[in-house]
Amino acid sequence: MRGLPLELIKANLKSMVELVRADGGEVLLAGIQIPPNYGPRYTEPFFAVFGEIAEEDSLPLVPFLIDGIPQQQELIQNDGIHPRAEAQSMILENVWPYLEPMLKNLS
Repeated sequence: MRGLPLELIKANLKSMVELVRADGGEVLLAGIQIPPNYGPRYTEPFFAVFGEIAEEDSLPLVPFLIDGIPQQQELIQNDGIHPRAEAQSMILENVWPYLEPMLKNLS
């Protein structure tokens, strides 16, 4: 979230996926959006990178990790960006539909 070139972000994420898979791990990719102050020319392609990687690498994707949380200010820390501890159950609700099938396949 430092305004890095999108190509670098994508390459870094793909490298992490490769490292996990090379060690026999499974990957669940969680998409995230960045604050709108970066402008739509950056925020929209940033968000799209996660879908691109998921498609290219056949990965399950949580579309937006903190979906529904930013709209509830009482669930956001004073920095205006990060969720508070009280939001953890909502994050679980966002992740579980994608994680549960992966866990079932491991057993």
